[in-house]
Amino acid sequence: MAEQKYWCAIEVLTGAIGGKYKAVILYHLMHGTKRFNELGRLIPEASQRMLTQHLRELEHDGLLHREVYREVPPRVEYSLSELGHALQPLLVQMQDWAKQHMVKEVVS
Repeated sequence: MAEQKYWCAIEVLTGAIGGKYKAVILYHLMHGTKRFNELGRLIPEASQRMLTQHLRELEHDGLLHREVYREVPPRVEYSLSELGHALQPLLVQMQDWAKQHMVKEVVS
C-alpha cells in the first residue's frame, strides 16, 4: 500500500479492502483463524480463484497472516495481522450500517 501515490486517504482504505470479497474475508477472520476451505464454505459465491487472489492481496498488504504447516497434506491457516485487527472497529461499523439499511435479509 505504501508504494503507491494516493490523492485521498480513502483511496488507501478502498485499495486495501476494495474488491468483492476482501472485507467479507476480513470479517470472517475477525472471529478467528480459518483455513482456505472454511473460508470457501463461509463465502460460497466466491470462486477458488477469486478467493485465492483476494487472500494473496490481503497478505501482500499486510492485513492477514498466512501460516503454512509442513504436514502431509499441507495445512494453511489465515488470521488477521496486527494491521488487520486495527480494521475491526471499521468492519463492525460497516456491518451495523448495512444492517440498518439493508432491504433483504442477510444470513450472518
